[in-house]
Amino acid sequence: MGDQVSMSAPAGGGFTFDADKIDGVIKKWQDLQADLKRDYDDANLMANVKAPGKEFASGDWEKLANPSGKAFLEQNQKMQEYVKNYIDALTAAKQKITTKESDTQADLSQTGNPAT
Repeated sequence: MGDQVSMSAPAGGGFTFDADKIDGVIKKWQDLQADLKRDYDDANLMANVKAPGKEFASGDWEKLANPSGKAFLEQNQKMQEYVKNYIDALTAAKQKITTKESDTQADLSQTGNPAT
């Protein structure tokens, strides 16, 4: 193919890669998405920590632990959304490339064939 695909990131930046490598790029983002989903389970546990005992020290520990866990959980959810959107954009770019190639092949196959 040799075509270049440029992807910009919502927060700025982005990257360019060869169109024939798009499946590999999508796979890497999907792997990241799977890692984030696994991390979400850990974040959920951290956000819902229960005090180990009924005394005041355990209650203080719970009050300190839960906000950190909730912040991690919230950040994880935002990152999952970002990654999902990027995968969607990459998939759409791949679809455009596939459609363009298909149209080009159809045009080439028609070249030299007189219309009936």
